[in-house]
Amino acid sequence: MPTVEELYRNYGILADATEQVGQHKDAYQVILDGVKGGTKEKRLAAQFIPKFFKHFPELADSAINAQLDLCEDEDVSIRRQAIKELPQFATGENLPRVADILTQLLQTDDSAEFNLVNNALLSIFKMDAKGTLGGLFSQILQGEDIVRERAIKFLSTKLKTLPDEVLTKEVEELILTESKKVLEDVTGEEFVLFMKILSGLKSLQTVSGRQQLVELVAEQADLEQTFNPSDPDCVDRLLQCTRQAVPLFSKNVHSTRFVTYFCEQVLPNLSSLTTPVEGLDIQLEVLKLLAEMSSFCGDMEKLETNLRKLFDKLLEYMPLPPEEAENGENAGNEEPKLQFSYVECLLYSFHQLGRKLPDFLTAKLNAEKLKDFKIRLQYFARGLQVYIRQLRLALQGKTGEALKTEENKIKVVALKITNNINVLIKDLFHIPPSYKSTVTLSWKPVQKVEIGQKRANEDTTSGSPPKKPPTGPKRDARQIYNPPSGKYSSNLGNFNYERSLQGK
Repeated sequence: MPTVEELYRNYGILADATEQVGQHKDAYQVILDGVKGGTKEKRLAAQFIPKFFKHFPELADSAINAQLDLCEDEDVSIRRQAIKELPQFATGENLPRVADILTQLLQTDDSAEFNLVNNALLSIFKMDAKGTLGGLFSQILQGEDIVRERAIKFLSTKLKTLPDEVLTKEVEELILTESKKVLEDVTGEEFVLFMKILSGLKSLQTVSGRQQLVELVAEQADLEQTFNPSDPDCVDRLLQCTRQAVPLFSKNVHSTRFVTYFCEQVLPNLSSLTTPVEGLDIQLEVLKLLAEMSSFCGDMEKLETNLRKLFDKLLEYMPLPPEEAENGENAGNEEPKLQFSYVECLLYSFHQLGRKLPDFLTAKLNAEKLKDFKIRLQYFARGLQVYIRQLRLALQGKTGEALKTEENKIKVVALKITNNINVLIKDLFHIPPSYKSTVTLSWKPVQKVEIGQKRANEDTTSGSPPKKPPTGPKRDARQIYNPPSGKYSSNLGNFNYERSLQGK
């Protein structure tokens, strides 16, 4: 094993040789042997090996292996020095191997080392993006779990920081190709991260690119298979996938396939859904997703069938008045509970699909069914009016901090939900039924409206679109309702309000 003095002497030989440095193979071999020495020798070797690496291609494997030994040394300062110098080995055909090594080193628990590895990977990414991706995806597909996890997170956080000249169209195509291989076997969390990666690629911002992503999500959701409501993993996979698909939908990228699957397979099994997520109202979650997707349906082969399924499910949550129920159902003084959150979602979805078949209620239903539906609508509307008045009264005069209490937040959301239902019911009471009004779903961001405009806006279509989130597809303008109390929170979209009406 060479001493510190011998390492310096051989370093001098190589440094002084200038253009003839490649002729001093023995001197470079002495420096490579420095990795077998003590702490001081290893530190020098970590600096000297990469400095002359390019001059000795025949010793490339030995040099990379020597540097790798230093990257795994017990002394943290030696590891850090060796990692910092690794990008100098990333030349030509060696680059994918260096990328593979750096990806494996992401498993370190030392934060300084971890940052060095990240910086080194970014450095070689800028030299050769495709070669670096080769190393990263090799470990994602075949590496240990911790390496796979951190490599995916590296891609999801760092790709967006790279300049356009690095992320060329060819590079993005490689990312898509390799990602598809990984997506054949991923966890829910990994799937979400890959959708984040892919949806951020410039080449997939087009209509055709978004359509590709929707098809990818549909494949992941397994929409060709029969839905199993009693399998929590099956339910969770569908929800995870649909959540990723929703932001991709637009007037040109249609949700038809997902909406059809929800209507045919999920709605009939709504009450028997199971979920591994504790505390989640799985039925409401499904109905919210369906409502969000219903705005972006294209031409639908089974439109009438899907409308019937929506209509039938809606009837379950719109009870008859107690005295008009058959066979004594709901008879007596007990009023039925009105599940406003569920009805908002179902009524909105029915309203959206109804636009495509506006004569459904008048031509596709028999007279008895239509009469029954109108009785239910009237009863529900009466309850709504009572409740809306109570909410307005409760919120009247409250501003600022007063609206931030948990109780008032719930009331604000309840007011948005009931106002939405009210607007949609009024549409259906037109002769013939109308589908022209637009509303903002209660859990979606809304446009702030001046207090003086609230009455004018309450039952009319908004003339301007709501405030949109920073990403995602453009959405149609929605009707806005502004409560009489000024600013309010719109962050309680998961609220499911059930109320037993006191009187008519």
